[in-house]
Amino acid sequence: MKIPEPAQTLKIYELLKENLVIRDLRAGEREGALEEMIRPLSGYDKRLSEKELYEKLLQRERLGSTAVGEGYAIPHCKVKSLDEPLVLLAVSRKGVSFDAIDGRLAHVFFLVVSSVEKPSQNLQILAAVAQLIRRSPLLLKKISKARSSQEIRGIIREEEEKIF
Repeated sequence: MKIPEPAQTLKIYELLKENLVIRDLRAGEREGALEEMIRPLSGYDKRLSEKELYEKLLQRERLGSTAVGEGYAIPHCKVKSLDEPLVLLAVSRKGVSFDAIDGRLAHVFFLVVSSVEKPSQNLQILAAVAQLIRRSPLLLKKISKARSSQEIRGIIREEEEKIF
């Protein structure tokens, strides 16, 4: 019996474009933070409607907060006709009230937008983000100290190379 090769691990670094990094999220509450994070996404792909993204992200938050605790949140939604998944990383120095399970403010956000047509892709990305967070205990601290989008992407790459 032949054992199948393990599936190649999806890398957040490869999905994270430099212009989809927000180094200083200003909003202090969930709705404002989502609005602020959506702007670069709709600028990146003109087919994305800010209104639709906002409504889908809020709808997902109503099902249960995407703040996973420890200072992280992973807001996500699916839209139609998206060629490639989008990952945006945002950093809030002061923190955002995002209804986290542990009651802490969220400081680092991995916002994921994927295609309705590829539901397993969304799960793969969410799993990769969760694994990165879980297996990189200093990630939040490193990202918070980074001075540029390029440095943040480098930190993500470095941490992923340690784990995978």
